[in-house]
Amino acid sequence: MAGSLFDQLKKAGLVDEQKAKKLKKDKYQQTKQQKGKKGVQQPTEAAKLAAEAAQQKAEKDRQLNLAQQQAQAEKAKQAELRQLIQTHQIKGYHGDIAYNFADGTQVKTLHVNPNIHKKLSADQLRIARFESDYVLVSRDAATKISQRDESVLIPIVKDDHEGLSQADKDYYAQFEIPDDLIW
Repeated sequence: MAGSLFDQLKKAGLVDEQKAKKLKKDKYQQTKQQKGKKGVQQPTEAAKLAAEAAQQKAEKDRQLNLAQQQAQAEKAKQAELRQLIQTHQIKGYHGDIAYNFADGTQVKTLHVNPNIHKKLSADQLRIARFESDYVLVSRDAATKISQRDESVLIPIVKDDHEGLSQADKDYYAQFEIPDDLIW
């Protein structure tokens, strides 16, 4: 009784050689299919939860990375703006003439010399906010600054006569006030 049951049946003559090979082949294919199905098993509940947690973590990491990139870009933009204002600010403009301008709802005053006052009145210079103070920059530098952040520049007061008809403009031309009038 050294052999398998199958070998013993073959020796007894109950099973012929051809039928034995066919049964062996069928059994081999059946076990092979079962092994293949084990590899494609449906994921368990724990595996589903783990995959979902990994996906949520990846999404959270992606959003955090995006926020960090935006913060770095904003920081770089502010550094570039600060450098631009520092290199283009006009120095030595202090004088005796008070130049009043509106910053939001407050009226601020810069004391400037007569030459700078004329340039400010002629819109050749602009006022910019810089480190809790105000500095003067040229119109070209103001253009570069406004491309990066318009809110740094103090808005220019536009002429009130733009929306008037030609008849109204002619009427108000009679009462012209000189630009260099100092109160």
